[in-house]
Amino acid sequence: MTYIIYYAFILMALGMIFSAIRFVKGPTAADRTVALDTLTTIGVAALVLLGYMFKRFIYVDVALVYAVLGFIGVIVIARYLEGAL
Repeated sequence: MTYIIYYAFILMALGMIFSAIRFVKGPTAADRTVALDTLTTIGVAALVLLGYMFKRFIYVDVALVYAVLGFIGVIVIARYLEGAL
């Protein structure tokens, strides 16, 4: 079972690397926003997986707060790009 968790962390790290590349090289601000949201989602998944691995459920609470803050941040950026703010 632990090998599956390690493989999941490797896949998450690859996803974060590719999202970070898209965040840096993104031709438009919308691409960068989507990359930031993807990074946030992968980070939340990694925190939940860490909580499962270490049997510490505080990581799940931190992941929930991080997910809400990431969602609010993406909404603010999207509203700014739309010109509503």
